[in-house]
This record gives sequence, C-alpha cells and structure tokens, in this order.
Amino acid sequence: MRIGLLTDGGYPYATGESGLWCDRLVRGLAQHEFDLFALSRSAEQEAQGWVQLPTQVGRVRTAPLWTADENTLGTRASKGLLARMVTGGGARSYGRRERQRFEAHFAALAASVCAAGAVGGEDEAPGAGAGAPGGEGRTAAADGQFTDGLYGLAELAREHGGLIAALRSETAVRLLEAACRAPGTGRIVQTATVPDLLAFARELARVLRPLSLDWYDEEGLGAVDLCHATGGGAVALPGLLAKRFSGVPLLVTEHGAQLRAHYLAATGAPLNAPVRALLACFHRRLATEVYRQAAIVTPGNAHARRWQERCGAERGKLRTVYPGMASDRFTALGESGDSGPGGTLVWVGRIEPAKDLIALLHAFAEVRKAEPGARLRIIGAPAPGPEGATYLAHCRALAAQLFPDEAPDAHAVGDNPVSFEEIGGAEVADLPDAYAAGGVVVLSSVVEGFPVGLVEAMFCGRATVSTDVGAVVEVIGGTGLVVPPRNPRALADACLALLRDPERRARLGAAARARALELFTVEQNIAAFRGIYLELILRAPVRREAEAVDADGEPRPFAMPPEAHVLGPWTASVPAPAATADRKPSWAAGSRAVCAGAPGAGGGDA
Repeated sequence: MRIGLLTDGGYPYATGESGLWCDRLVRGLAQHEFDLFALSRSAEQEAQGWVQLPTQVGRVRTAPLWTADENTLGTRASKGLLARMVTGGGARSYGRRERQRFEAHFAALAASVCAAGAVGGEDEAPGAGAGAPGGEGRTAAADGQFTDGLYGLAELAREHGGLIAALRSETAVRLLEAACRAPGTGRIVQTATVPDLLAFARELARVLRPLSLDWYDEEGLGAVDLCHATGGGAVALPGLLAKRFSGVPLLVTEHGAQLRAHYLAATGAPLNAPVRALLACFHRRLATEVYRQAAIVTPGNAHARRWQERCGAERGKLRTVYPGMASDRFTALGESGDSGPGGTLVWVGRIEPAKDLIALLHAFAEVRKAEPGARLRIIGAPAPGPEGATYLAHCRALAAQLFPDEAPDAHAVGDNPVSFEEIGGAEVADLPDAYAAGGVVVLSSVVEGFPVGLVEAMFCGRATVSTDVGAVVEVIGGTGLVVPPRNPRALADACLALLRDPERRARLGAAARARALELFTVEQNIAAFRGIYLELILRAPVRREAEAVDADGEPRPFAMPPEAHVLGPWTASVPAPAATADRKPSWAAGSRAVCAGAPGAGGGDA
C-alpha cells in the first residue's frame, strides 16, 4: 500500500526528532511505498540536508514552520482575495464574501481557544469546570466551535489560496481580542494585552501553516492509502485535512506525551502568562480533535497513553507500541555473563537538571559511608546550551566538596571516588563500554518520558536502580529496583542492596535482558505496525475504479482483492485502469536513492 508519512522537524532531515525511528520503520516495511510530507523547524536544519533514503520512498514534499514568507515553496499560492484581506485601512474593499467567511471561522476558533476550562480546569472561574452542572455541554460546544473554525479555515484556504497573511492581519488580532474579552473566558486570558495578542497570533499562524499547503490534491495526500502522523500536534494537521477532503484514514504515533511537552515548553518560554495559556488551550483542543479523528492512536508507553485518554482519546483506539531499539551493539556484553565491577555505580545519559544528579551525589555520599570502596562514574555530555554547562560545573563542585581527593597513604596520589567522563574517551570508547563500567546502573531523574538509557542497560544485562517517573515502572517490570524521586536515602539503600548481593544483581540483569529483547526491539516495533497497517486498510473504504462497480454503480463483490494492496508477482497480470495506465508507481521505477542536500530552504518536491 501507499503510506503518507507525516513528520515534524525530523525525518528525512539529518537532525531532528524521531528520525532514526522513522528510517527503521520505512526500511523495515519494504513491501509498502512511502511518500514523505515533512515540516522543518529551522533554516539550519534544512541546510544540513537529508539522510540517505531507501528506494521505497516514492516522493518527498517539505514545508517550513519557521518562516512567515508567503512565497515559500510548498504553500498554496494566493489568488489575491485573502492576500489583500482587510488590514485596517485601504481605499478599496477586496473579497467581501471571503472576508466574511474568514471572520466567522476565525472567530469560532478563537472563541473555543479562549473558553474557560480549555486546559482541564486550570484557568476557569469557580463552578465553571467540566464537572459543574452543564460543564460537559460547554466543553462539547467549545470543541464543536474549534472544529467548525479549523475546517472552515482549511476549506477557505483550499478554495482561495493560503491564509498566512490573513492569520497575522489586524482583523485576526481584533477577533482574538474580542474573544478574550467575551463573557465566560478564562481569567488569565482576559488579562491579555495587545502585545500578547500579537505574539499569540504569530504562534498561531505558524502552527496553522499546514492549512495553506498544497498537499491535499490527488497528486499528494489524496493519493495515499493511509496517513501516518509521527505526532499529535501540528504534524497531524495534514492528516486531518486528508481525511476530511479525501477520506484517507489517519494513524497517529506518539512516543511521548506531546501535550505535556507543550505545557513544559510554554512554562520555560519567554512569553507572558496569557500567551502561554492561549497556546495551551489551542494545543489541548487540537490534540482532542486529532485523537477523535484518528482511526488508531499508538502511544509509546502507558504514561503517554494516560495523557491521551485525558485528552479524550477512546480506549478502543489506543494500541501501545513500544519504540524499537537496536540491540545488536549490546549483544556481546549482554551475553557475556559478566555482571560488571561489583563496587561501582554508573550513570549514563545527558547531563541536565531534569536528571537530578545532585540527589545522586548525595545518595552516593550515604553509600560511601557504608561501603568506603564504592565508586560512582557519571558518563555523558552536558545538554546543549549554557544551562547544561552550568549544571555540570555545579555537579563537579558538589562532588569535590562531598568527596575530597583521598589517598591510601602519604606517598600516593589522591583520587576522587566520583568521575565525570564522556563517551569517546580512552576508558569509555563506545556506549556498551559505558554500561560495562559498573555493576549497577542508576537512573535518578525527576522528569522522564520513555527511559531509553534504562532499556540500553537492560540490553546489556545490568541490574538497575531507578526513580519512579515517566514510564520507568512499565519498562522495568520487576527486573530492577525502583525508588521515589528526590529521595537520596531510598536511592542509597537500593544501591547498597545490589552492591552487596552479586547473585541478585546477576538474576535481575538476566531477567532485564530477556524482558528488553521481548518488548523493546526494532523487530517487534515493525511487526506491530505491519499488522496495524493491514488492519486499517481492511477497514478503510475501497477506492473503486471503473471495473470495480456494476452497471448501476454498485460495488461488485470481490472485484478488488486484498492482494491488490500488497506488492508482489500477483499484481503484474492485473491490467491497470485506463485513468492510471500511464502512472508508474515509485517501486516499479527501478532502484534509486535520494541523497542529502537535495532541497534548499523552503523545500518542495523531490
């Protein structure tokens, strides 16, 4: 079948999120043809080019989310009416009917975003929540306003050109101001000033940019059998429109709780509280609509699944599919039977405040009191930016304060029991060497999604001590010790229990490796999506060609067998319909590869 893969800031670009997972999915499902529809995050990302694409990728279409240029390739060319929409002045009036349609649809969208309780009761007046009398009805009405406004704007853009200028016009700002001042809006939203409204209009125009793309005709998403979105936010918007305009089923995959990520990003962004509240409301409404329209939603873990259910996803649509990870590089260590140095704790990851290395250092101070010969190796690089470097310096200073250099006698050189190292050095040449450096792998995070480092330690057959955050308990499943976060005493006790019991470490390590090989490999991930693809195409309505219907226009039974959707020798003898006889699918065009650096800024077709 032909899959439209929707990505945001990742595949096929050389840098970005979910790039490795998408590449493994496309290469693992070689019997299908993939068309990529990619949204880029920055000019730097586009300048770094693409990864090498496999031959089953038929076409790549890109569009940027980082620029406001209306002439960027990939956006639908404006036909003059919306481009000259009223901006607060001018001697002539252009497109009165289209202007009225835009104002009606945008007003509905703005009203739903500004409604109280849009983020689950965090910004609502007393007694106005969903649990109050009539609260569920108000929530349903606001959701209806959001969908009417969103799809109305999409249809307007499809008929009369892009909406980029209109979404940032003075008309849009005035409609936002009226929605914020209307009765029943959230208290924080009511305090929005004109600069706040301008900032929100700018962000809204960026997120809604997919409405103005030219991806929805029969040569784009209208020609695919299935849309697979790699997230539930702006990246799923093209999938929503493909379903509305062409009836293409939508599959949504989220490895983490993306709505939660939006909330956290808004907290740290240099935006005022009203802007953050409006963005949170918008993303909540959008996530609800994406989950409602998706045929199947595949969260990457139970933590993400709970967030999706909170946003209204039906349980019957949810299928947990764990991210697939390559285990080959850890096979030698995992099968060696070596449980590692018994007196050494090792931490592996990216050094940043969320990892809570401060609590780990205090816990290790307690471990050293009970086991003076214990050592702690912290292996990893600081997170990009000044915050990561500052946090690393703070951790080094604390380690030097808690553990002064020690020497066994007056003639020996002092040594610190805590070391900070990076992968690629003399002692830690590769990632498996990092996990081989200790007998117990420790995870001390206070915030975590899917713990990739924990799964890597399980592949290596290492016993683990982790904090109970994110999907840690789901991943460990009884093969390691779990303690509350921000509790150095509990973390120290768990580490001591494993350091003093080598047989228990060996048993837990073997069980952890067996669990990881069963649940978290690339093979199980690809097998799960292979089954989901076939299930969705069986449930989707058949796009009947001329010979698939009888003289009365009714479907002819068994006129299009399921094998017609699967590439193979049985499809060679089936004559092509007259309308598509000249069209050769990408998989039949011969072997080829798409190299990095093909598109310039703004993308286009490849």
